[in-house]
Amino acid sequence: MNSDVSIAGDPLAIPHLLPPVPAHPSTVAEFAGLARSVAEDRASWEHLVRYDATSRWYHRLRTGPGYEVWLLSWVPGQGSGRHDHGSSSGVLTVLEGELTEQSGQARRTLGAGAQRVFAPGYVHEVTNDALTPAVSLHVYFPGLTEMTMHSGQCSARADVAVTV
Repeated sequence: MNSDVSIAGDPLAIPHLLPPVPAHPSTVAEFAGLARSVAEDRASWEHLVRYDATSRWYHRLRTGPGYEVWLLSWVPGQGSGRHDHGSSSGVLTVLEGELTEQSGQARRTLGAGAQRVFAPGYVHEVTNDALTPAVSLHVYFPGLTEMTMHSGQCSARADVAVTV
């Protein structure tokens, strides 16, 4: 007669029964896809959003192998100031409302669903110039460890960020 142990194997050696560890996104397109999939899953983030009239609100939504996903809210008039993300690349996705990105001489209005992908050292400023609140999702890889503030005009190279 067979026992459960003889049929299922050693219960302490169950790695073969567990789902595989999700693969780390390895391309810009895969990180942009990760941002889109999180954006589409409104139930995972919508209830977390808060609005703060005194400063931008932010919440680390998730971490994965080598990356972080942040949720931010912006009331009208709030902005990031000119900054870079150190050695991290990133994907900015507008979830609700409208944000304005200034980099160098380029000024872009980003509506819900718009994405910007940027490389390490990219300098920009993001503001909510609209009359309604906005929500955005930010994926950083590697995880964000520094954010250098810059004074004066943004001097970002045009070739290190793209709209997708």
